[in-house]
Amino acid sequence: MEPPVPISGEPVYQVPARFRFSENLHIVFWLIKDISWAMLWKPLGVVMIVPTIVLAVKITVQTRYIKSELFHNLAVLCWISANCTWMIFEFFWPEYDFLRYYTAIPFSLGIGFIAYYYLVLLPGSGRRTASHSRPS
Repeated sequence: MEPPVPISGEPVYQVPARFRFSENLHIVFWLIKDISWAMLWKPLGVVMIVPTIVLAVKITVQTRYIKSELFHNLAVLCWISANCTWMIFEFFWPEYDFLRYYTAIPFSLGIGFIAYYYLVLLPGSGRRTASHSRPS
């Protein structure tokens, strides 16, 4: 298989096959967890927390050298953590509905990672690239 041809000199990002398998499997686990939550299948939902979070951590570690991937995957990890916490609260303490508001903490942390990437890192990387491309 030949590598993709860049369009108009634009850089191409390719995911190695060994990473892609983890990402696809992660989606399957996440969907099973969320279906279990929706259907109130407590045992399966709780069990699916472990592989979903483990694969989210693995994907984050695998992509740590690419800043855009790292910060987006950190946000996904926060999202899944908040999502799992919310599910646990609803499964085991439905009478304490206010507990779900605590999930705003990891959700906000995820937004913080995204905001930091787009407001600080991305503009900063553009300035560094532009300054290096200027003739002396």
